[in-house]
Amino acid sequence: MNQLNNLALRKNRVRAKVGGTAERPRLSVFISNRNVSAQLIDDTEGKTLASASSLNTKEGSLSEKAANVGAEIAEKAQKAGIKKAVLDRNGHQYAGRLSALATAAREKGLEF
Repeated sequence: MNQLNNLALRKNRVRAKVGGTAERPRLSVFISNRNVSAQLIDDTEGKTLASASSLNTKEGSLSEKAANVGAEIAEKAQKAGIKKAVLDRNGHQYAGRLSALATAAREKGLEF
């Protein structure tokens, strides 16, 4: 239970500092035990500009799934004309799956 409280505290602390605009949306990452999803969100209008998920992918490790989601969200961002974003790690530490997603997105041209 203490670990869950720590995650909530980190999430609130990060979310208080990170916000997205139309020019530089927030890249919100959700990581579960089996899947990874990411959204580009414009907080000023409350709209999701692009999203990607690993729900359709059955094979590969979680890090591979995260890297695929990162590449997919970067491609969708480029199609929407978005070059820069703000990373919202959603309370997770920047390691493992989150790092794989961010690295793949950066390699495809998304800056944050």
